[in-house]
Amino acid sequence: MIRYKNLILIGTSHIAASSIQDVETVIRAEKPVIVALELDRARFRGLLEKKPGTPSLRMIKHFGFKGYLFARIGHYVEHTLGNAVGVSPGSEMLRAAQVAQEYHAKIALIDQPIDITLKRFSQQLTWKERFRFFGDLVTNISKKQKIPFDLRNVPPQELIQKLISDVKKKYPSVYTTLIAERNIYMAKRLHSLLQNNEGTIIGVIGAGHEEEIITLVQHFEQT
Repeated sequence: MIRYKNLILIGTSHIAASSIQDVETVIRAEKPVIVALELDRARFRGLLEKKPGTPSLRMIKHFGFKGYLFARIGHYVEHTLGNAVGVSPGSEMLRAAQVAQEYHAKIALIDQPIDITLKRFSQQLTWKERFRFFGDLVTNISKKQKIPFDLRNVPPQELIQKLISDVKKKYPSVYTTLIAERNIYMAKRLHSLLQNNEGTIIGVIGAGHEEEIITLVQHFEQT
């Protein structure tokens, strides 16, 4: 958790039971005027309706094959790991929204729309990165590598930063579209909320985004 002025960012894991408890505890303690979620309207609606939206072949027309394939793999991995620990992906976001409503806090959806993210991903992913990804995938499956942390908890910051650094080095376009560009988008939304609200704002975002988003918010304040 990071504090900056009247902004509090909580880094979560979307399938960690501990994250559900963390967001509830912080929201009840701080009683914010706004709870900002790392979601767009489509994903938030899917959580509320308990319809996570399995990627369909029709997505290829809108997002390209690479965007569709990424969404399909991501959906499969996240739900497989979620089933392993008994937590539906995004449960911490849903709980944050529920507790926010108890305290009559506004809910702000601050993430870039998923269709834009997937289109950007499809456009930017290089052939080199594509071949490297499938090579890494085959290697990891053949070696049956174990996940180096407890899925029920948020990974240690050191591990998160190492993983982000590895992605930036091996898959620069993936890093740009899935992390860097979304950080900028969310930071701008949070900066706008800070400019227009004096009460406490709590942001619930994926672990690993916090420090960069705070740095960007500070940058936008100075420009």
